[in-house]
Amino acid sequence: MLGMNQTGVTEFILLGFGNLHSFRIVFFILFLFMFLFTVMGNLLIIVLIFNNVHLQSPMYYFLCHLSFSDLVTSTNIVPNMLGAILLGGIIMTYIGCITQLYFFSGSTITECFLLSVMSYDRYLAICNPLRYSSIMDFKHQFCLSVWPWVLGLTLNLTGVFAISSFNFCHDNIIDHFYCDLFPLQKLSCSDTSLAELEVILFSLPIFILPCGLITVTYVYIFLTIYKIPSTTGKQKTFSTCSSHLIVVGTFYGTLIAKYMIPSVGHSLIINKIVSLLHTLFPPLFNPIIYSLRNQDIKTAFRKMFSQ
Repeated sequence: MLGMNQTGVTEFILLGFGNLHSFRIVFFILFLFMFLFTVMGNLLIIVLIFNNVHLQSPMYYFLCHLSFSDLVTSTNIVPNMLGAILLGGIIMTYIGCITQLYFFSGSTITECFLLSVMSYDRYLAICNPLRYSSIMDFKHQFCLSVWPWVLGLTLNLTGVFAISSFNFCHDNIIDHFYCDLFPLQKLSCSDTSLAELEVILFSLPIFILPCGLITVTYVYIFLTIYKIPSTTGKQKTFSTCSSHLIVVGTFYGTLIAKYMIPSVGHSLIINKIVSLLHTLFPPLFNPIIYSLRNQDIKTAFRKMFSQ
């Protein structure tokens, strides 16, 4: 399908954030440290889970996959963004641009399904504690962790096929810091209305169904917590899912702001800021949230560094 572009456009110029002038170095250093902290934080979560016997449970197993998904998102987007900030723009090949779009949309879809799997895990642990161990065995864990990746890496092909069918006549300048679907649609000189409709109709269930499952599971979780007689019991039970709930709110909040809110009338800088919030902050904050609010993670962290 990638060979369908018959226009001769072999590369795109990504402008990044445009005229930062004297603030270019400041923003580069700021985002560089945020990127390094994101990579180290998520790698630390993965290492802690794999090397601590007290973290060998389904909840942390799924958290490990979430951290890896965040690593894919950050390493796919941020290095090119840093280059665009420092140099005032970068050149990406046509294949490189499509590849970046593929892995970005794939990791986003994967994270949607991973968060729904994690909410299902919390539902079983809180609402069916006596059957939790028998239901959530290793085979079940493995299947629930593999399917989000399979769906993420296959369902996003719709957007890739749509882009590969576009014609790019003359302009190859993308006023953005990464290759996203909508900037490429605006850049195309062919009629993209049918492709846009196909992508929207295909994408809505991908985001709505996991979000609906998360909502339903948390309704049952809150009803179960409400029935607990003691205040201490309620707080202890809620603490097991509070970190996940914050992560869900952060991820879907930025996702809705990026894709669901109409962009008509919005300036380019606002669109870039919203995209930055979605691509940079959830991978950065997820390990922080789980580290600060989870006693098992903090204990494993102190134990590893004390040794």
